[in-house]
Amino acid sequence: MSIKVLLVDDHEIMREGLVALLRRHPEYETAGQASDGRAAVEMVRELVPELVIMDIEMPNLNGIEATRQMMEINPNVKIMALSTHSRRSIVVKMLQAGAAGYMLKESAFTELMEGLKAMTEGRTYLCSKIAKIVFSDYVKMLTNPRWAGGDGLTSREREVLQLVAEGHTTKEIANVLHLSAKTIDSHREHIMEKLGIHNIAGLTKYAVREGLTSP
Repeated sequence: MSIKVLLVDDHEIMREGLVALLRRHPEYETAGQASDGRAAVEMVRELVPELVIMDIEMPNLNGIEATRQMMEINPNVKIMALSTHSRRSIVVKMLQAGAAGYMLKESAFTELMEGLKAMTEGRTYLCSKIAKIVFSDYVKMLTNPRWAGGDGLTSREREVLQLVAEGHTTKEIANVLHLSAKTIDSHREHIMEKLGIHNIAGLTKYAVREGLTSP
């Protein structure tokens, strides 16, 4: 029985390329494709794939928050981040969200297949460049127990931050997240307080730098 794989990337050419490559390996079946994180979360709920290959920088809901929500729906799903980002904070947040693997898009397809195999066997897989970043953080935690990555934002606050940075109004964000406008305003105030950033331009720069949205 083939292993169902969900492909998530906002670039169709990237998804179609992965479909073509996966066809060479009959043990894997492309169960579906999504162009943003919010659609991907619903597909995990409906299609119940074993593996997800996930981009990070996507509209509406980025890969980090999508991963976190997918893990809440199905803790057994294995998620491979496939991204252009090697920034430490982004890698840490993706792994903290529950990803079982992280690879850069510059990696060879053979390495991706090794990663998928490792995840189906219950192992974590990191490409060499990402492994160095993770090891560096591990050493920091051993030598300084008070050290920790992260910005202190909740999952909901990161969702709101991304939508604010993408230019959505309070009313639009409230409709997307099925919350009241007052609640969205409260989230935005908490975000600004936690980050020490008190204008939309600053929040947008932060969101872009942290890989929550594209420039």
